[in-house]
Amino acid sequence: MKKYFYFLIVIFVFVSCESKEDIKSPISEATQEKVISELIEKHGEEHSEKITRGVTQIANLWRSDDGSVDEFINFCKNNYIGCEEELDLVLRKISRNFEYLFGYMNRIALELRVPLHLDIGPMHPIDRKFGSYNPASHIADDFFGNKIAFFIALNFPYYSLEEKNELGDNWDSMQWAHARLGDYFTSRVPAKYSQEYSRVNSDASIYISQYNIYAGELITDEKKTLFPKGMNLLAHWNIRDEIKANYGQEAGLEKQNMLYQVMLRIIQQDIPKEVINSDKYQWNPYKNIVYKDGEKIDFTPEKNERYQHLLNNFNALRSMDYYHPEFDNFIDRKFDGGKEIPQKEVEELFREYISSPQVKEVAKLIEDRLGRELKPFDIWYDGFKARGTISEAELDEITKARYPNADALNKDLPDFLRKLGFSNDKAEFIASKIEVDPARGSGHAWRASMKDKPSHLRTRIGEDGMDYKGYNIAIHELGHNVEQTISVHFVDDYLINGIPNTAFTEALAFMFQIRDLELLGIAEDDPLKKHFNTLDIFWGNYEIMGVSLVDMEVWKWMYDNPDANADELRDATIEIAKDIWNEYYAPVFGVEDIPILAIYSHMIQSPLYLSAYPYGHLIEFQLEQYIEDKDFADEVKRIFSIGRYTPKHWMEEAIGEQISNQPILDAVDTALKKIK
Repeated sequence: MKKYFYFLIVIFVFVSCESKEDIKSPISEATQEKVISELIEKHGEEHSEKITRGVTQIANLWRSDDGSVDEFINFCKNNYIGCEEELDLVLRKISRNFEYLFGYMNRIALELRVPLHLDIGPMHPIDRKFGSYNPASHIADDFFGNKIAFFIALNFPYYSLEEKNELGDNWDSMQWAHARLGDYFTSRVPAKYSQEYSRVNSDASIYISQYNIYAGELITDEKKTLFPKGMNLLAHWNIRDEIKANYGQEAGLEKQNMLYQVMLRIIQQDIPKEVINSDKYQWNPYKNIVYKDGEKIDFTPEKNERYQHLLNNFNALRSMDYYHPEFDNFIDRKFDGGKEIPQKEVEELFREYISSPQVKEVAKLIEDRLGRELKPFDIWYDGFKARGTISEAELDEITKARYPNADALNKDLPDFLRKLGFSNDKAEFIASKIEVDPARGSGHAWRASMKDKPSHLRTRIGEDGMDYKGYNIAIHELGHNVEQTISVHFVDDYLINGIPNTAFTEALAFMFQIRDLELLGIAEDDPLKKHFNTLDIFWGNYEIMGVSLVDMEVWKWMYDNPDANADELRDATIEIAKDIWNEYYAPVFGVEDIPILAIYSHMIQSPLYLSAYPYGHLIEFQLEQYIEDKDFADEVKRIFSIGRYTPKHWMEEAIGEQISNQPILDAVDTALKKIK
């Protein structure tokens, strides 16, 4: 699920202005050269690079409203710090102030969204208005106005990703803190655009959080129900997980086929609006017929609300492009700027993986285990997971009894951490910085962004307690919360708190999730467990990499067709999903033109987030290999205390190697030999 990590980091680049003409700097190159020359003469040649970077950067950010040319010159002369001791002192002061500013703004945002995110009763329209409000959208306006932004940009200049990767080999943690401070003020985006994006993204998140399908009201052509009355499945997460849960179960294949049809209706948007988040109607998803009280009724197709939300997010983010000279489109901002991994590099890695010969070998093994040919929904095959002889129904009984509410799970957090090897003191400390809440949606982790506040673990809890799916998601989110706590409390400086990008926190979340039965006290003694886990990760990545490729290709299409409407976007998304399927999945599954890769709700509410999952799985696999003969808790604390270096330097510091497909591909080869 979407993770709320860097809510406040990006807002510092937003500042209101009246028109695009206003972003033209009045500072000429001649003026810049004059200021640079005078500052070098005063402070020494050893400062030339930093002076040049700083003066050039703030000259590009300076507007007529900020002051005259003479005022610019005087500002540079009066505010450049040439003393390293003073610069370090200033950095520590800024770091302290940013922690409080980010932390409390983040807390305000979290509290305003409580009615949207938590299952605490009906949502009122006023909740939506408060929840879509971004309390931090005008902060940078003030920071440019009072010249703090210029002061920071002058003394802590920006380094590009290429420069960070090249120079970072010789940086210590404090030099990384200097560089990260330089990332804050690289552009000035009108605050109205930030606020508009907050509004449309909140609307999309609300839309997704309430997209429930009542499985007990789904009927076959014979009007037979397959699922228990009251079963409520959030799209896409719970529908996908219910498909996974039905492998090897009575009537499992029939149930899977039915849920697959529901997914297709959602993608195509001919799903009846009446059956979304309602148990008042019976629905045959095969023939798309709706009944009420046994009588067939006319219905209203959802039309294209799903794709309109995606389009709204695109338009809101594209409106900021003009104000980002370094990254003039959201794709580059998300990958090169945010993930600090170029989009092309991510795409090439994914395409290499899903076209590997190991895919067909694993697919053949799945067919043999199922005793039938693969069906499209078998991209979610779940039969490699080691659950011993315990069925999911039995697991549901265990988790519902143990966790009737959020408080019960909250009380068990220290014990979970002790079972993973954390000392009693560390377990109690980390657990004390996490609060469990009942989620309205599938679940997520919300970062604290300051030491004085806890992070939040949200997962879905039914009226009769937390089922195994909810528990499994909760353990995933716990991994995020542990990362969030370690990477805030144990880093060398607040300015490098966190991880390189969300794929790295996903890695730890997956490492926790795979240990969910261990945390329940259920022993797994299968000697082939390691190899089955390898195949499970491999096959899961095969699926989610295709989904991520669809996500990326859809964004490329939107940029190529910026005036498209929701109808056109729907058709394009379906075609893109089919194209990816036909290239990488049809040769394995034996059927073409399947759009199922477009089902993920992340596409609608979390722009370009999906690549974090498969990238996170690759990192997870390499981390697991590295710590196999080491202490889990000690290594987790060490690795996630590194801080927010670039992915290249983080991986080198963590395990001494870079992200690659090869480790898991080699492990799959070994696993296939052992299992066969």
